[in-house]
Amino acid sequence: MNPYPYSEDTLVQQTTADYLEHQLGWESVYAYNNEDFGPDSLLGRASDREVVLTRILREKLVELNPDLSDEAYNDAVRQITATVASQTIAATNREKHDLIRDGVQVTFKSDEGKRAREWLRVFDYAEPANNHFLCVRELWVHGDLYRKRADIVGFVNGIPLLFIECKNIHKNLKTAFEKNYSDYRDTIPHLFHHNAIVMFGNGEQAKIGSITSKWEHFHDWKRLAEQEPGVVDMETLLKGVCDKRNFMDLVENFTLFDESSGETKKILARNHQFLGVNLAIQSAIERKERRGKLGVFWHTQGAGKSYSMVMFTRKVHRKLGGNFTFLVLTDRDDLDTQIYKTFAGCGVVDNDRDPCRASDGKHLSRLLAEHKSHIFSLIQKFNRDVDPDEGYTQRDDIIVITDEAHRTQYGTLALNMRNALPNASFIGFTGTPLFKNEVEPTRDVFGDYVSTYDFQRAVEDKATVPLYYDARGDKLGVAIGDLNERIAAKLEELGLTTSTSSSGWSGSSGVTTTQLPPISGSTRWRGTSLSTTRRRGKPARRCWSVSTR
Repeated sequence: MNPYPYSEDTLVQQTTADYLEHQLGWESVYAYNNEDFGPDSLLGRASDREVVLTRILREKLVELNPDLSDEAYNDAVRQITATVASQTIAATNREKHDLIRDGVQVTFKSDEGKRAREWLRVFDYAEPANNHFLCVRELWVHGDLYRKRADIVGFVNGIPLLFIECKNIHKNLKTAFEKNYSDYRDTIPHLFHHNAIVMFGNGEQAKIGSITSKWEHFHDWKRLAEQEPGVVDMETLLKGVCDKRNFMDLVENFTLFDESSGETKKILARNHQFLGVNLAIQSAIERKERRGKLGVFWHTQGAGKSYSMVMFTRKVHRKLGGNFTFLVLTDRDDLDTQIYKTFAGCGVVDNDRDPCRASDGKHLSRLLAEHKSHIFSLIQKFNRDVDPDEGYTQRDDIIVITDEAHRTQYGTLALNMRNALPNASFIGFTGTPLFKNEVEPTRDVFGDYVSTYDFQRAVEDKATVPLYYDARGDKLGVAIGDLNERIAAKLEELGLTTSTSSSGWSGSSGVTTTQLPPISGSTRWRGTSLSTTRRRGKPARRCWSVSTR
C-alpha cells in the first residue's frame, strides 16, 4: 500500500474499487505486491505477461457449457488468448469482440470418437449476474520491454474488459489520456486486446470511450434515465456503465466496429444512444399493443442517428428472436447512400454479396418476399398502386425505419407503402423537431416520441457543436460591368433599328430606344425595348422595358 495519505490511490482508486465492490457487486482485489504466480496463486496467472485470467475463464466455460471434453475447453481458451503479433490493436480487438459476443466454435473428439464441433458461450448475457465480475487494483503487466502497473482493470469471466486510469481530483482528465493511457498502449498493448471500455476518472468527473477513440470522442455519462436533467460526476458514470446488466448490454449490443472511412473505428454508444435505443427496443417488444406504431426517435443532428439505427436493428435481431426484416426508407439518394454505408461499414450488410438495395419498385417487392434482414430503399420506389388485401407481403415481422419521418409519410407514396406492407410496424427517426402542423399527422402514423435528445442537450454533452446567430446585415450590390454595352452592341450587330426621342432634359440629354420585333405567336407581349438615357455630366444608362397588353 502506498504510504502517502493523499495519493491518487487513497483519494480515487480505492474509492472507485470500493464502489464497484459494495454498490455494484464486483469482487475487488489489490494486487500490487500481494500477487504471486502459479495455478493456485491470487489471480492464477503464470506470469505478469498474462492478461487473461485463464483459471477463472476455464471455470466459467465449464459452467456455461457443461458436459464437454477437456479438449473443447482447452481449444476455447486457446482461441480467446491467442494473438497475432503483426495485427494492430484494433484488428485484434475486433476479433476478440466477435468471440466473446457470439461464442467460440471449438473442435474436439466426441465420446464416439468422431470429430465434433460446438459453439461455446463465453458470457451469460441473458443473466448478467451469472458472470464473474472482478476489479483488480495495481495490476502489474509486462510487455516486450517494459513493466507497467495499471490502476484498475475490470475482468468479466477472467477477460480484461474494463480499463480505468485514476488521477487526483485536481488533475485534468486529459492528462490521463495523453500521458498514462497512451504510454500503456505503446508498452503493454496486449492489455487492450480484449478491452471493451476505457475510463478516466478523478473522483469528481469521469469519461469513457473505446480503444480507438480520440480524446474529443471520450464522453460523459450524465443520466440513468432519459428524463433526468443530467449531472457530470463519476458516481453517475459508474452506476450507468458498470452496473452488471448495463455493462453486459454495452458489450453485447452497443459496440460497433466501423470501417466505412477506410480504417477501423470502434464505436461505443453514448449515454443518449444507450437510453434511446433501449426505449425503442421496448416499443418493438410492445409492437402489437401499440398497433405497429413504435414511435418517433428524435435525436438532434450530430448525435449519431445512423449508428443508433444500427444498434437498434442488431439488438432486435439478437434479443427478440424471429426473422425480422428492417426496411430503411429515406427520401433522398444521398441519405440512402449515407445510411447504407454506415450499415455496410459496421459489417451488417453487403449489397455486392447479398443484394439489399432496391433499384426500382419491382425489385423492392422481390426483396421483401425474400426475408432479407435489411432492405434499403427510397420511398419514391413505392410508385405503384397496391391492393391492401394483397400487398407485397402479409408478414408482421417487418419494421419500417423512416429517416426524417415527417417529410414524406402522408401522401400517395406513403399510402402505397402501407398498402404494400399492411402488417408492418413503423418507427420514425428524425434529427429535427416536429413543427406544430406536423405533430398530429406524425403521431397518427408513428405514435408519440419514443426517445428525445434535443439540440440543447447535445450541445451541453458536446455531442454536437453550438449554433450561433450573428444579427448583422451586409450591403449587397449587383456587378453589371459592361453588360449593357455588350447587349447594345449585339442589337446593332443584328441590324435592329434605333430611334431617339427628346427627353425633359435640356442640352444633349435624351433617350434612345431600340425597338425589337414582336415575339412570334405571342398574345401577351406587345414589344420589348432597350432605352439609353443620357444626363448632363453623367454616364449613359440603359435599361430594358417591356410593354404588355
